[in-house]
Amino acid sequence: MSPATSRARKVEILLVEDNPADAELAQIGLRKGKILNQVHVVEDGESAIAFLRKTGAHSDAPTPDLVLLDLNLPGMDGREVLEIVKSDPELKVIPVIVLTTSDAAPDIRQAYANYANAYMTKPVDFAQFHELIAGMEEYWFSLVRLPSDAAG
Repeated sequence: MSPATSRARKVEILLVEDNPADAELAQIGLRKGKILNQVHVVEDGESAIAFLRKTGAHSDAPTPDLVLLDLNLPGMDGREVLEIVKSDPELKVIPVIVLTTSDAAPDIRQAYANYANAYMTKPVDFAQFHELIAGMEEYWFSLVRLPSDAAG
């Protein structure tokens, strides 16, 4: 039985995105997918860290199975968020996919140097964006075993 067919609960996804249109596109793509999921959206880095650490307004937040992280955020940007997450012993096991408009080589190198699990550049076309989300969903939730799958 594949991980997708044996999955008995919703996949929890934290989407860290300050652009409402991009957040909506990602949510639409994930809703149309094959995997039952719950998407939680925060708009800045500080809120992402609060969500992940379950502090403040996010004290009852679920632990996400996957984080989709934009780099260009107000305040604490995605680069800082990634560095904090991947240096925290409790959080570093959560896969983080950088999903951003930047295709700059220094951004890509820095993301992987800070242990991003994947780096994807957002297409501007809706159909291509949907394809990207569908491919990401297929890979991360059907083929890959996540730490939450191994929780006993």
